[in-house]
Amino acid sequence: MSRPGPSRRNDAVRIAARAVIIREGRLLTVRVRTEEGEFLVLPGGGQVHGETLPDAVRREVSEELGLVVVPRSLLYVREYVGKNHAMRRIHSRFHQVEAVFQCDCPDFSPLGEGKGQDRRQVGIEWVDMADLDRQPLSPRGLGQVLIRALKDGTAVYMGDVH
Repeated sequence: MSRPGPSRRNDAVRIAARAVIIREGRLLTVRVRTEEGEFLVLPGGGQVHGETLPDAVRREVSEELGLVVVPRSLLYVREYVGKNHAMRRIHSRFHQVEAVFQCDCPDFSPLGEGKGQDRRQVGIEWVDMADLDRQPLSPRGLGQVLIRALKDGTAVYMGDVH
């Protein structure tokens, strides 16, 4: 017997793909502003039906930043179950799973020319890899996860973190 699928869009789990883009020892991030304040996230976003995760990360980075990237290895998987975190009031029914890929970028000249930026996106920032722990990265602890994943080459499941 099959179970019925989600009856509403907000009952579904959202799947997203994000990119880790490093150039000259610096990580490319997107500065966003929300009710919680401003913080830095990895570029990327929601997967659309029929799209692979590598295709999703390519499209999202192009939309947000104007860059063409080549997804390489999977670095980590993260879940965010909104009801378990600070923004539970507005995210009580939001559940997202993110696959995060290390990506190469052969040409940074179009950086900033994205045509589909997130409405919360207020800037682009390069963060020194040695300074990750002192930056307002989301999710918390992202710097250590990235350093370990890049060193080990092993994908990590971060669990439900914000």
